[in-house]
Amino acid sequence: MASLYDFSVGTYLQVLGGVAGFMDKGLNHLTANKIDLNEVVETRLFPDMLPFRFQIQSVALHSLGAIEALKSGTFRPPSGMEPHDYAALQKLVADTTDALQKLKPEEVNALDGRDVFFEIRGNKLPFTAEGFIQSFSLPNFYFHATTAYDILRLKGVPLGKRDFMGRMRMKT
Repeated sequence: MASLYDFSVGTYLQVLGGVAGFMDKGLNHLTANKIDLNEVVETRLFPDMLPFRFQIQSVALHSLGAIEALKSGTFRPPSGMEPHDYAALQKLVADTTDALQKLKPEEVNALDGRDVFFEIRGNKLPFTAEGFIQSFSLPNFYFHATTAYDILRLKGVPLGKRDFMGRMRMKT
């Protein structure tokens, strides 16, 4: 049976590796084709969806931010997100990856079973640590990573499923 560390941090690191890779590929393609990076950062798949920059910021929020919520016992959505440019978004992904890599399995596994509350608009939704990760954090994390990938595909970046998946954790 997988530990809390394995199904949270292990999964976050795998997909963040994919996000970093498809953002690098995106930068190369967009630059080579003289596509405005600032316009890409503000691209939405549909008018009522949030832009690429929000998607990448949310990948960080629903990975490292989720682990921080397990520690504090509370997860709150941010009141606003900064208007990062493409380079700042790449740095955010790298910084998030670096912080997650520094976490020790025993440190994260010690949070198993703890109470975590998702607070939004005066409501407090109760979770256990593992319930929060499995039913809230991971679905949001995948949703935002997929949406960012899809925006780059919309802009013509030649990506495939392998670019999204990151480095798989195969038996050695």
